[in-house]
Amino acid sequence: MSAHKNSAIHLRPRFKMNFNESKEALIQKFRDNLKDVNCKYCSKIIDGHIVIDIPVDENHFWSPQLNIEIEKLDDHTAVVKGLFGPKPQVWTLFMFIHFAVAFAFTAFSIMAYVKWTLKTDYTFALTATIILPVIWVILYFLGQMGKKTGHQQMDDLYVFMMETLER
Repeated sequence: MSAHKNSAIHLRPRFKMNFNESKEALIQKFRDNLKDVNCKYCSKIIDGHIVIDIPVDENHFWSPQLNIEIEKLDDHTAVVKGLFGPKPQVWTLFMFIHFAVAFAFTAFSIMAYVKWTLKTDYTFALTATIILPVIWVILYFLGQMGKKTGHQQMDDLYVFMMETLER
């Protein structure tokens, strides 16, 4: 097995590992492990895509989700690609806010330029143009805080995945 992980700065860490086992064998390991009575994780398996969630009683707003994609390289090897991230609802909200801030930044920048060109009062538009990048930075740090809050659960999901794959 060989593994590749991206840097810690990413809000949604990814990894990729090669296995000397078939795609079907790896998926079957997950099916068997997830059917076990002692397995506490919730999951969905659709073709080569596996989604593993934190148990409902341990779940909070920043709880991560592990998305695993298993791709066949040849008859005896497969690659496992993983992506840690927030639940889709949280990620969609987070991205919506980012796009709203980007749109507002563009609109207020244009408004400030137009008002400056027309020699009218542009202080509100300029203030908003200056404040919006600060909001972007705050959003980035909120995302990092959320990632740190869910880090232990992310580690638990990773350990569960590795124990399943090493069976």
